[in-house]
Amino acid sequence: MKIKRQKQAKKTISFYKYNFSFREPFQILLDGTFCQAALKNKIQIKEQMPKYLMGEVQLCTTNCALKELETIGKQLYGAKLILQRFQVRKCAHLKDPVPASECLLSMLEETNPHHYFVATQDHAVTAGLKKIPGVPLLYIILNTIVLDKPSQASLDHVQAVQLGELVTPAQQQSIRSLKEEQGIGHKDGERRKRKRKQSNPNPLSCLKKKKKKGEPTPPLKKTEPGEKKKRSRHKRRKMAGGDATAAPAVSNA
Repeated sequence: MKIKRQKQAKKTISFYKYNFSFREPFQILLDGTFCQAALKNKIQIKEQMPKYLMGEVQLCTTNCALKELETIGKQLYGAKLILQRFQVRKCAHLKDPVPASECLLSMLEETNPHHYFVATQDHAVTAGLKKIPGVPLLYIILNTIVLDKPSQASLDHVQAVQLGELVTPAQQQSIRSLKEEQGIGHKDGERRKRKRKQSNPNPLSCLKKKKKKGEPTPPLKKTEPGEKKKRSRHKRRKMAGGDATAAPAVSNA
């Protein structure tokens, strides 16, 4: 029975890792009802939770959950001692505390961006979080911690993403980074001017220009007195009949 429960937990954790980007250490958000059930069933939360989830965990709660246990008094004094050992996460009700069930659901927001597991025995919290996609639920039954199967809201969300109807948070982040690289503004959608890289000149533009046919040849330089005359070479041009005629010599005088 224990092996079967472990396999089911491993399968569920893989579902949340793959579809909702859950990573270790897993953040477990607890309330007083879960601590009271653990105390009653003699469950060591700090020892058994990492073994059951097969990974490192961070146990945490909220100020509202602690205030609720203080208000109840001696009946849940043991649960309060357990809960106050864990990290206290900031909530929006620091000045005006609300019931723990309301506070926990507010921590999840609409899409559980902080990737919380929720450990509770409260039916109001359980019903509320099942409407939010990507929220793993932990509870205690028959002296054991149980990770609930993915809710219908989570399954519907994954199916919608696979059909292309929704975009996952990871995909949204990659889209934002691509827009920044391309210089597309978030508001007006205008492209930013991209700086051109300094490039070397075109090697073809550096070549000397060739003389066109029919251009007049530049005049020959006159020789100064005392300089020797340079001999001019006779160029032979072939006529149409095949006879070679010597071109007249050009003197440097």
